[in-house]
Amino acid sequence: MSKNKKDKLQDDKNNLEEPEENKSELSDEKEKLENNLQQTDNKIAELEKEVKELQDKLLRKAAEFENYKRRTENDQFNLITYAAESFITKLLPIVDDFERSMDHIDDLEKSKSVKDGIKLVYDKLHKLLNEQGVKKMQTKGEPFNVDYHDALMQRKDDSVPPHTVLEEIEPGYIYRDKVIRHAKVIVSEDSSVDEGQISNEGSSDSTTENEN
Repeated sequence: MSKNKKDKLQDDKNNLEEPEENKSELSDEKEKLENNLQQTDNKIAELEKEVKELQDKLLRKAAEFENYKRRTENDQFNLITYAAESFITKLLPIVDDFERSMDHIDDLEKSKSVKDGIKLVYDKLHKLLNEQGVKKMQTKGEPFNVDYHDALMQRKDDSVPPHTVLEEIEPGYIYRDKVIRHAKVIVSEDSSVDEGQISNEGSSDSTTENEN
């Protein structure tokens, strides 16, 4: 056999034996891949568990928020619906006093006691209004002010300056810092102003306030 053929056969033999030599390395690589795959599966399982826990927490929080929202809406509804309950409760004893006075209003022999009783009820009512922040305006003798007064007419009166409130037809009231009803008044006239101007201005301002 020639040398070239012999060398070729040896090379073929070496090539056939090479996979047997790398078998151990392939086994190690396979084991590493399997370990990595197992670690990946474990990580995915952990993440899926965390996602499920977060979903459960989210659902619980959403349910809690809906319950809170429902309670808040009910509280607001009750607050608006029964906002005047405390005031009405305080007003009822005054109504009782009025009813007791009305029972004796036709008794002429007790006219003074009826009068005193009605005055007492009146004083109690105004005290209650003051406690709630409602105050009656003092208008007579005050300068006319469109923010507080509604002039119904003018009247000549040389004893006071022009645009002075002479008479109160209907009292005005202030609730805290807001005018809830303008006082209807008669004002001293000013010869330099066209007749009825103040009345028109006052009525216009009152209408605007009521619209607001």
